[in-house]
This record gives sequence, C-alpha cells and structure tokens, in this order.
Amino acid sequence: MKIPVFTGSSVAIVTPFRDGNIDYKKLGELIDFQIKGGTSAITICGTTGESSTMSLEEHMEAVDFCVKYVAGRVKVIAGAGSNDTMAAVMLSQEAEKSGADALLSVTPYYNKTTQRGLVRHYTYIADRIGIPLIMYNVPGRTGLSCTADTYRELSKHPNINGVKEASGNFSLINATIAACGDDFHVWSGNDDETLPMMSIGAKGVISVVANILPEFMAELTKYCLAGDFKRAAGLHYKYLDIMGKLFIEVNPIPVKNAMNMMGMDVGEPRLPLCDMDPANYEKLKTSMKKLGLAE
Repeated sequence: MKIPVFTGSSVAIVTPFRDGNIDYKKLGELIDFQIKGGTSAITICGTTGESSTMSLEEHMEAVDFCVKYVAGRVKVIAGAGSNDTMAAVMLSQEAEKSGADALLSVTPYYNKTTQRGLVRHYTYIADRIGIPLIMYNVPGRTGLSCTADTYRELSKHPNINGVKEASGNFSLINATIAACGDDFHVWSGNDDETLPMMSIGAKGVISVVANILPEFMAELTKYCLAGDFKRAAGLHYKYLDIMGKLFIEVNPIPVKNAMNMMGMDVGEPRLPLCDMDPANYEKLKTSMKKLGLAE
C-alpha cells in the first residue's frame, strides 16, 4: 500500500507575469492565499501555470521559489513532464534537488507513444528519482490516453504514486481503481468531476477553480473524504456554473481573467494564449457576479 502524496485539494496555481517576467512577489501572495484557504498542496508549473511557454531556467526557478516560499507549510508538487523523456528526467531531478515533495508528469504529447512506450517512459523517469511521481493523463491536450493495464503495470513501481485523471473516462477510472487498489492513487483533473470521482475512490483534485475559491474546493473534498456526499453535492451544484465557465476558453485564459476581476492582478497569459473573446468574458463575469466575486 502506498501513502497518497496528498488528499483533498491541490491548486494548479497560475503563474503571474509582469513585463514579460514571472512576478514572484505576486506568486508569493497567491501561495499565501491558497494556504490560508485550506489548500493541501501547491502544484507549480502545470498546465494552468503555463509551463509550456516557460524557458527551462524559468521553470526550474519557479519550482525552487515555490518550495522555498512554502517552507513546508503544505506539499509542493512540481510539474516536470515532457514529451522528451530525457528532458522529463532533468526537470524531475532538478525539482527533487529544490526540495519538491512530488512530481506531476504529463504523458508524452505530439510525438505520443504506445502503451508499451508509456511504461518505459515512466519507468525510466521513476528509476532516476527519489520522490513520488504523479502521472497526468489529459488526452484532450496530448492526443494520448493510458489504459488501466498500463496503470496496473506502473503501479508496481515504488516511486509512481498515482495519476491526475483528466480523461473524463469513468470506465477507465473505475477499471483503474479496481485493478490497482491502494498501490496507485487517483486524483481528479477536472473540477466538475471531483465529486463523482471521489465517490468511487479518488483521493482529491488538482484544481483550477481553487485559484479563485480555495475554501470551496478544500471543503468539498473534505466532505467527500468523510463520506458526506450529500453536503459535498450541495457545494458542487452551487459552484457548478463557475467551474464550467473557467473552461469556456482554453485554460488558463478564463481563470486569469477571473482572478483579475477579483483584483488579484495576475497579468495576462503568454502567447499563443491571448485575451478572451468579449462575449465569453461577459459570460464569465456574469457567473462571477452571481457568486459575489465580481462587480
């Protein structure tokens, strides 16, 4: 049996930019906001953190800053995935040197691979690190999905702790939990699927909406972990609309706009991500207003 890296809610934290550079003062403020709001772990340099447009130096510097700033208050999970296995190893080892508690490693994208290749890719990385690795299955972005058999095989590795599942494939998730049990943990990668996924055994969520509502996601996961799915469902439906609106355009465009509406001043996303379509912006703003998060 493996102990999960975390239970509850981990924020997939945005990266604030100012004048083309990472705004570390603001990032520190965002981390404090999350910890105060009950977030169990900070996931830095993930999809929401725009790692795909960071240089290697920026990526490693952001992870190092996050670890030092958090200073053990909560877990730090460092994004360290790549479609280049050797690059993933390098990012993983650098994050471990910085003191990250765990790694988040997306499946190879663009070049993709076979299921056999996935086993070899993750095994190669896990053999070269000493901290837990969380896989990240997001076929909508990568064009590739794992199978339950692949998860079962990788669950045998002591350093592979589980997966952030953003496939939306509940047949896969059910089969994975049934096949792997406590040797391989599952976290939701989609906010609006957290409740149903936790009802069948997921340990929590790596969340986008937590960037603006950390208390909500922390509370929802707390109820789920306690088996109080009725109260969790009440929260789920209260915030269902905003969870959807944060994906009205590609993440993290909407969540950065939502944070700016709240006065958090996180800047704009980097190209090729750009400003929201005005009509979508108004839909997001309307949803925010209903929750008292915008004027």
